[in-house]
Amino acid sequence: MKKDLFRSQQSDVTIIDSISAEIVLEKALLDFRKKKIQQKIDQSLQDKNKSEFLRLTEKLKNIS
Repeated sequence: MKKDLFRSQQSDVTIIDSISAEIVLEKALLDFRKKKIQQKIDQSLQDKNKSEFLRLTEKLKNIS
C-alpha cells in the first residue's frame, strides 16, 4: 500500500515538473517572438514605413 502511494506521489511530481517546464518554455518562446517583433517595429519606424509599422503593431497586440 505504501509503495503504491509513493509511486503515485512520484507520478504527480513528474507531471507537475513536465507542466512547469512546458510553461517556462512557452513563456520564453513568447518573449522571444515579442522581442523580434519589437525590433522589427523599431526598424519600421527608422525606415518610416507606416504600413509595416501598423502590421507589426497589430501582430504584437494579437500575441500579447
